[in-house]
Amino acid sequence: LWARGQVSQAEPPSFVAAWVAKLATAAEAAAPAPATPAVAPAAAGASGEGDQAAAAPAPSPPPLDNTAGRDDRVARMAAGLAELDRWLDDRVRTGLADPALARYATWDNLAARLIDAQVGGLANRVRRLAGVVGGHPEWHQQVLAELGTLHLLATAGRRLGTLPPGLADSVAAAIGWQVRQADVLAGVPLTDHWQVMGRSDVREDRIEVRRLWLRGLATGEWAMVLSFAAYGQSLDASLAVGAQVHADVFRYPGALGLRVLMGRHHSPPVPAGQVVGGSIIEACAQVGAAVAAEPWLERYPVCVTAAPARVGARWVLTDQAGSLPLVEGATGMGALLACSEGRPAPVTAEWTPRGLVPLTAHLADRAVDLGPTADPSFLAAGA
Repeated sequence: LWARGQVSQAEPPSFVAAWVAKLATAAEAAAPAPATPAVAPAAAGASGEGDQAAAAPAPSPPPLDNTAGRDDRVARMAAGLAELDRWLDDRVRTGLADPALARYATWDNLAARLIDAQVGGLANRVRRLAGVVGGHPEWHQQVLAELGTLHLLATAGRRLGTLPPGLADSVAAAIGWQVRQADVLAGVPLTDHWQVMGRSDVREDRIEVRRLWLRGLATGEWAMVLSFAAYGQSLDASLAVGAQVHADVFRYPGALGLRVLMGRHHSPPVPAGQVVGGSIIEACAQVGAAVAAEPWLERYPVCVTAAPARVGARWVLTDQAGSLPLVEGATGMGALLACSEGRPAPVTAEWTPRGLVPLTAHLADRAVDLGPTADPSFLAAGA
C-alpha cells in the first residue's frame, strides 16, 4: 500500500513512539564505550564484577530496515517503464519499416534493460515480438497492437497508486512484480472439486512453462496452476488432464485472479465425470469480459460444445450460433477430428488473440489431451 501511495501521512501512535524510543535506547547502550585502562585478571576476580560483566547479555541490535531496498526497486521499475515508453515513441516515430526492427539485437537489448529494471514480464513480451517481425504478411498489425499493449502497461505501471486494487495487482503482475507464495497461501482458500480441463505447454526463452486449467465442479470458476522448468527438465505432472481432485486453491491477487496455488488435497485425484461445454456465444461473452478486465490478456480458457470445420484455409470450432477460428498450425487437429467424428463435442481450448488453441477433447469415457507433448495413453473413466 505504501509503495502505491495509498498510505497517508499521520502521527505515529503512542505505542509506536515508545517502541522507537526503546530501540534508540538499546542502540545507545550497544555503542562502544570509551577506552579504559585494562583491569588485571586477579583484581577483577577479587571483586567479582568482571564475572558479572561477562555474563551480562548484550543488548539486541535494532531490526534491519528493508524500506530502502523497496524504494530502490520501485524507483528502478519506474525508470525502466519510462525508458520503455520513450523507446516506443521512437519506434512509432520512425515507423515499422525501420530496418532496425528486423535485427534481433534491437529487441534483445531493450529486453535486457527491462530485466535490469526488474520489469521482466515486459521483457518477455518484447523478446517474443522479435520473432513476429517479418514472420507473416500481417506482422505489421500484430506488432503495432503489441506496441500499444506495451505502452498501456508502461503507463499503468507508473500509476499503480491511482488504480483500483484488483487492477493494480494485475498490472503489477504483468510488468513482473512477484508475489510471495507465503502471502498467497495466507489468503482464504476456495474449496471445490476441481476438474483438470486442459494443459498448455509453451517455451519462453529457455524456460518451459506449463499451464494447467482447472474448473470448479460446484462454482464453475476457472483456475490456472503455473509451473516452470529449465529446458530439458521435467515439468510438474502431479495432475493429469481428465482428472478431478477435491482440494483447496489459493488465488493470486488480480482483476481476474486466474492463477492459483494448490493447497490441501482432501482426497486423491480420480477420473472426472462427463464434461459439459457451453456455446460459442457464451465463450465469446466470457472472453470479452476477461479482456475488458485485463486488456493485455494473452490466454483465457473456454470449454465449448462445437464441431471442427473448415472455412476456406482455416479451421474453426462451430455450433448453430457461430464459430471461433483456431490458431494457424494448431496441433492435435487429427486427434480432434478423430474424437469428434466431425460432430459437436465438448472441447477445452485456450483463447489467444491469434485464435483458439485446442487443448482437450472430452469424450463420454475419457479425456483426450491434444497437447503437442501429450502421452498417447488416454485417461479412461474406468481406469
